[in-house]
Amino acid sequence: MLNIILFSTEASRIRLRPFSYSRPIGAFRLGIDSLAEKWQDLLGGKVSHSTVSYLAQKYPCQIEEENLLIRATVLPSPDLIAAIEQLQSGESLVDVQGQSIALRLNNLAAQHYLAESLSPSIQQQYQAKLVELKGPWDLFQLNDYQLRQDFERLKGEGKKLSVSNRLIGPEDQLYIHPTAYVEGSILNTQTGPIYIGPDAQVLEGCMLRGPIALNEGATLKMGAKVYGATTLGPHAKMGGEISNVNVFGYSNKGHDGFLGNAVLGEWCNLGADTNSSNLKNNYGKVKVWNYAQEQFEQTPLQFCGLLMGDHSKTAINSMLNTASTVGFSANLYGADFPEKFIPSFAWGSKGNWQTYSLDKAMQTAERMMQRRNIPFNENERRLFEQLFSRTQSYRKWE
Repeated sequence: MLNIILFSTEASRIRLRPFSYSRPIGAFRLGIDSLAEKWQDLLGGKVSHSTVSYLAQKYPCQIEEENLLIRATVLPSPDLIAAIEQLQSGESLVDVQGQSIALRLNNLAAQHYLAESLSPSIQQQYQAKLVELKGPWDLFQLNDYQLRQDFERLKGEGKKLSVSNRLIGPEDQLYIHPTAYVEGSILNTQTGPIYIGPDAQVLEGCMLRGPIALNEGATLKMGAKVYGATTLGPHAKMGGEISNVNVFGYSNKGHDGFLGNAVLGEWCNLGADTNSSNLKNNYGKVKVWNYAQEQFEQTPLQFCGLLMGDHSKTAINSMLNTASTVGFSANLYGADFPEKFIPSFAWGSKGNWQTYSLDKAMQTAERMMQRRNIPFNENERRLFEQLFSRTQSYRKWE
């Protein structure tokens, strides 16, 4: 079986915070499944990750006698897969800038490359266009492209839509897993496919406009209005109005409120009537927090909503500015718009921040994870401890 290792540079990991704080880039969800799951399915192998040391125990890297290393930020395409499959042992595939896209290496060469980034001397240049994650906003901007690609790969023989629903558009662009529940709703596949996975639920009165994916155990609450391109990861729960939102999994927005052009990590919770702006009043381009530069950067984006890292939460009636970035395990409340960048382990409201106690943050995480029968184990504890220390410099009030 082909041994695939997804690798990334320190620069890309910093650039893709807050989501890369708590997982390798290859574990990001985009479209229907994760990047690792795509490569595993398309190339027919097993996948591990080369990542930062504090994530290595939770995501161990497996190096075998023969290995295929792939740059984790690059999305698969038919042309790219064909080029990768032509690589011989000791060869690398590089982009037009000479940066490695994929390498086929033996055990020793793989160890050297991952430790020192020493590329093989035999290089094949890839001339076709690469689709690649460059900033955290790409996780919603590229979701339309990836949803359509994944749907064609993953759709199977699902069950028919029941007569209590209304379908607008082609039936072959709708997949409903036999164990899913969909009743009393309107589904529109004219604008893109709709994928409803195992044990997912679309409760009565929902309106869905593709492309949309609901992964295993995901739920749309009654009366939800969902515009594409939207992904709900495993066991996510969403209500109200959402548009072009990528939810990695296990996160909740169970009540009314708007969320658009946004990304939520895992174990987030948005309180009732939380609203996040995704467009400035002057219709101008937005600035987004850049972790590498530790300042806001001008982007070409006109639409950008909330970028929220794992385990972060908002209270009821929270209001968030356009292009707000929230780190890992932050807790927001208050009647005013908070700052556009909220550091990890922040607790409070605009101008009134304190540090979210590490013990209390872990207790909250443990309770939330228990609700999904997932243990808060030693790997999770170590992750919280490491990130609490590594993000301290952002908490200026300490």
